[in-house]
Amino acid sequence: MSVLINRLPKVSLFNAILCALFILSACSSNTKVESDLGLKGAPDWVNKGKQALSNKKGRYFHGSGSAPAMSDTSLQRSTADNRARAELAQIFSSYMNVLASDYGAALSDGEQTVSEQSLSRTIENTTKLNLQGAEIIARWKDPKTGVVYSLAELDMNKFKTIIHTASQMHPDFKTFVSSKADDIFDSFNSKGQ
Repeated sequence: MSVLINRLPKVSLFNAILCALFILSACSSNTKVESDLGLKGAPDWVNKGKQALSNKKGRYFHGSGSAPAMSDTSLQRSTADNRARAELAQIFSSYMNVLASDYGAALSDGEQTVSEQSLSRTIENTTKLNLQGAEIIARWKDPKTGVVYSLAELDMNKFKTIIHTASQMHPDFKTFVSSKADDIFDSFNSKGQ
């Protein structure tokens, strides 16, 4: 049974959004990553860890992961890649929480009608779709320790394209992402999330 937002007081909408964000936050790990490993000779991305960044080429989410020396090189690389994707998922999940909060606020200000369940499903689907679009763009092996580091990246342009072409996304959410995603990213990035 779906309860329509226009039938709910704004407080209930706010509570529903907070509940959805809480559920998403509970699904993510709280692993702390050192922001500067201080590895001499390592690429900058190894020492920086997960981050949102923008440059002349665009806006990106980065996650780095590592795997200790192993006799099976393929397994070591795969482990580092998976850990990099997990770090990317953490920062992207934080961004999605901000995006969802702003989307919910925009809905409560207007006369739009959408179910709480639909909003929660949209956020969950968005996160899943975009993490599938993440790519491993670099690897580095520490010559002293044999530890392999991987860098996973999610491009904001790819994120917006995935949202735009996703058939199960609500049209209003697609419009919101098209118009606000970059501004929210810039604000998110400036706060050092």
